[in-house]
Amino acid sequence: MSALALSVLLSLVSAVAYAGGAILQERVAATTPGQRYAPLRRGAWWVAIALNGLGALLHVVALAYGPLSVVQPLGALTIVFALPMAAVFVRRRAGATAWRGALMATVGLAGLLSLTSSSDSQTLADPERVVLALVTGGGVLGLMVAAHAAHRHPVMRSVLLACAAGGAFGIASVFTKTVAVDLDQNVAVVEQLPSLAVIAVLAAAGVLLSQASYRGAGLAAPLSTVTVVNPVVAAAVGLTLFGESFRHGATGTVLALGSGVVAACGLILLTTERIARETSTVTVAQGGPSPAAEAAGTPAPEEEPSRKESEPRSAPGGGLPAVPSQQPVVAHRRTRPRHQQGYPGRHERMVS
Repeated sequence: MSALALSVLLSLVSAVAYAGGAILQERVAATTPGQRYAPLRRGAWWVAIALNGLGALLHVVALAYGPLSVVQPLGALTIVFALPMAAVFVRRRAGATAWRGALMATVGLAGLLSLTSSSDSQTLADPERVVLALVTGGGVLGLMVAAHAAHRHPVMRSVLLACAAGGAFGIASVFTKTVAVDLDQNVAVVEQLPSLAVIAVLAAAGVLLSQASYRGAGLAAPLSTVTVVNPVVAAAVGLTLFGESFRHGATGTVLALGSGVVAACGLILLTTERIARETSTVTVAQGGPSPAAEAAGTPAPEEEPSRKESEPRSAPGGGLPAVPSQQPVVAHRRTRPRHQQGYPGRHERMVS
């Protein structure tokens, strides 16, 4: 097997591992609503973390055997693999709109990554690392605050958290690249401790935020957002700080911008599809017509009387229903016959 074929195989297996981890994270979020960020007592969550770690390891090994222009776009297949895997393993089928949005996001991301050309190995100076870490931390905190403010809109809250998770993962990748370049240049490991600490913090924050993003928003929208934002943020830093550029000059730049628009439209389609589904569910639950019924002009069904009001009450013992008496109810009182008055010891009888 050639090195290129091995890198492609490793990239595909990495995408499958990422997809399996995302499916487990979504199921844990759906069944553990009280623990948003770290359901540490759930074994399925630890399995998801292991799958994500395996996907990252395979991705790094694939980069060692194949070019970046091939390995990075194949990582976008995580979205395509996740939807059929969710339908097979957890019986969660995606609609046609979700499929269109996922495919648009995948194609746009793959086109954008394939047009990005990597430059020679470069690293960041210490002031640049400090500024990048502070800006990333502020952006992540800002997105978290915005997500908390949008708690009444679960889909928007999840997309904001997914953007924060993708940004954290992307900048962690940038710091990982700088550390790898420094180690190749025989820089002491002790000098890399601050960068390693930033990588650990951002990676942990990305895992926790991605877990929280799956609560109440399904699988497709948060996963697509994290998958797209992660490499886009890393590519933006590469273009601005590492001197990277797009292939084929001005034509490549235009095509890359078009690919970015396609990916963004896919994310918007996924978000609006999920919002429409939630609106339909809430409307039907409240007794109103569904959006499909409104579009067809079907009138809303009339409310049926409650069981307590419409059904007659059964008599004790399971007999025929009790019929209310039409005669007025007269209260019973105790009296004594006249010939027994003055004899309290004798028996009394009831008369009505």
